[in-house]
Amino acid sequence: MESFSLILAIVVVTALAFDFTNGFHDTANAMATTISTGAMRPKVAVAMSAVLNLVGAFLSVEVANTISKGLVDEAGIRPEVIFAALVGAILWNLLTWLVGLPSSSSHALMGGLIGATIASAGVGAVHGDVLVTKVLIPAIAAPLVAGIAAMLATRMTYSLGKKADGEASRKGYRAGQIASAGLVSLAHGTNDAQKTMGIITLALVAGGTLAPDSDPPMWVILSAGIAIALGTYLGGWRIIRTMGKGLTDLQPQQGFAAQTSAATVILASSHLGFSLSTTHSVSGAVMGAGLGRKGGVVRWSTATRMFVAWGLTLPAAALVGALAEYVTGFGAWGTAVVAVFLVASSAAIWKASRREIVDHTNVNDTEDAEPAGVVTTAMAAVTPPPAGTPAEEPVPSFPAQATAERTASTTTTV
Repeated sequence: MESFSLILAIVVVTALAFDFTNGFHDTANAMATTISTGAMRPKVAVAMSAVLNLVGAFLSVEVANTISKGLVDEAGIRPEVIFAALVGAILWNLLTWLVGLPSSSSHALMGGLIGATIASAGVGAVHGDVLVTKVLIPAIAAPLVAGIAAMLATRMTYSLGKKADGEASRKGYRAGQIASAGLVSLAHGTNDAQKTMGIITLALVAGGTLAPDSDPPMWVILSAGIAIALGTYLGGWRIIRTMGKGLTDLQPQQGFAAQTSAATVILASSHLGFSLSTTHSVSGAVMGAGLGRKGGVVRWSTATRMFVAWGLTLPAAALVGALAEYVTGFGAWGTAVVAVFLVASSAAIWKASRREIVDHTNVNDTEDAEPAGVVTTAMAAVTPPPAGTPAEEPVPSFPAQATAERTASTTTTV
């Protein structure tokens, strides 16, 4: 019984650690555009987001129930399985944070859970219908819906604001952007904090502490909300830089359109119990807003790296989760080995991140930003400049030729 109680405590602590990484990994979803457009100072933005994430955790338990009751068979799950799943999710979160890629914490968690469950109880313990309808289909649909909505909203915003005073319009959209960023933060807490609630509830059911089909207890809701809020306050500055500056250059009008579109999609999905990726929704909205402005472009090279990371998230986390479950199957010493591996790997990733520090003081720096790709350059070349932009004189290709032409022109004039 003591061994069981210890493993259950380890699972709860590890789940809260995942929730913490989810917070700083996904801060960019709510605040990247607000920070990049200068609507809010970085530290103020993440503090507001943290508070609203905490509030959002108390608004619903539908997503938590999808994970704890719907995705896998509760009867075939042991606490060690959930611990192994969390190891896969945490390591994927940290690796993608290190390279500044906005991947899905939700899919990392579900991938780890699926892999560990299959390793423990077989493929039959995973409910394929729930996986397809409430995880995979929303994963594809969310960025498309949010992107199209943001593109249309951006175009409508610029169309309606043509005759408005420029400075007054920018101030108004900054205020709207702050409000929409708060809505995204609230939606993130409602959707993502519940995933940790679901995992902890599943562990409590597996350990016999809760009856099957139970809703998350209040202490689980509170602890999950606090953990994700603390992670959010630290700020995932590397991913904020990629989301705010690496995908496209946003104006306040675009930021407002992107955040409002993403928040609408996330809140609707939470109400329906879809375990949606807020990262996918916000990234799709940011790209849609980039394409919605005349002359705006998307850096598709950065977007392609994101798409690859999205595709790898579920299988990579599932593989690590399955391997971790295999090792924990050897007993208490196997679980200890996995725990030491998790701590050592996390420390190594953190140490690697110190080589190039990104924080609130340099998050908007673009000196090291990835240059625009071929598609972006081509789109910029054929897009007419906005009205009132002075045309630039052509510059000769060869400096020597330019000098000779200027000399000849001067001599002729004299």
